[in-house]
Amino acid sequence: MRTASRFLIVIVFLGVVLGGIFGYKFYQFGQMEKQMSQPQPPAQISATEARTESWTPSIKAVGSIKAINGIEVANEVPGVIESINFESGDIVKRGDILIRLNTAIDEAAVRTRRAEAHLAEQEFKRISDLLPRRAVSQSQYDESKANFDAARARVNEADAQLSKKVIRAPFDGTLGIRMVDQGEYIATGTPIVEINMLNPIYVDYTLSEKNLQAVDRGYSVVATVAAVPDQEFKGQVSAINTSVNPETRTVRIRATLDNPENLLRPGMFATILTKQPEDNEVVTIPRTAISYNTYGDFVFAIEENEGGDLIVNRRTITAGQTRDKRVAVLSGLEAGEKVVSKGLLRLRAGQKVTIQDGDKDEEKQPREASE
Repeated sequence: MRTASRFLIVIVFLGVVLGGIFGYKFYQFGQMEKQMSQPQPPAQISATEARTESWTPSIKAVGSIKAINGIEVANEVPGVIESINFESGDIVKRGDILIRLNTAIDEAAVRTRRAEAHLAEQEFKRISDLLPRRAVSQSQYDESKANFDAARARVNEADAQLSKKVIRAPFDGTLGIRMVDQGEYIATGTPIVEINMLNPIYVDYTLSEKNLQAVDRGYSVVATVAAVPDQEFKGQVSAINTSVNPETRTVRIRATLDNPENLLRPGMFATILTKQPEDNEVVTIPRTAISYNTYGDFVFAIEENEGGDLIVNRRTITAGQTRDKRVAVLSGLEAGEKVVSKGLLRLRAGQKVTIQDGDKDEEKQPREASE
């Protein structure tokens, strides 16, 4: 009897606890439903107006900086370095002496060859004087002349060999880091120093074959590099390859850039805009006003409902080229229409809004377009 009473008390206690919990939850649901049934205040938004701008269309690509002339200077003959006449980083002119190799053996060889040539010349003169008097045969004359010519050729050969012991700058340019030391023996073809012609300078890049008709020699280009992010380097297209790569279906383009301060160096990665000769009128909006996704790009256009309240509606657009944080709208939006400029994720179609501020980030200036 006592056990039954305890069991009954436990059941009553659990019923009271569970009933309280269910009652509290029911009260919470009621309050939430009441709040949701009340009209929500309009969301505050930032708005911007789609506007027409004059853009210079351009094709964007990436490429590499390349010197017009750039090599590693090397020696043609082996030898021991006698003197070094430059420092790393020097600016040199064509013909300036970079290093001299020891020439003692070569100078001795030149003297020997000249002595042999002098003897051959004397022999040839004597035979030449005797030939008119028939004192020597024509074959002796021909042989002495050939010996004299061969002796002179050996002198020229020795002089040329001697001159190769002096390594000169092959063109005007800027030297890199010296790679040899005085007194060092260098074998044939040893790299001595890098030399590059830096102004002007080339930039090589590729474009898709579909853009081949949109580029021509003389078109303006603008290049930027990570080393100098705030500076643009201007130039012109100087050459277009005569064939398309059959594997990548791209064509190689070369442009010549002005580089008066030698800021561009061979091997740098560059971003290039190849400009078109004519401007286009385009409708543009800030990039932050567009939501990009796999099902299509859209904006929230600001409109008035029948009651005169401002609402936002989702509008699908076709986004085009981008320049300076603004995007060209190819379709879906007209100039003068207002759209939400930022904070798109917290909005839904048909929601009432109030405009908090306008788009004050950018001035109205002519802009250039890039793909």
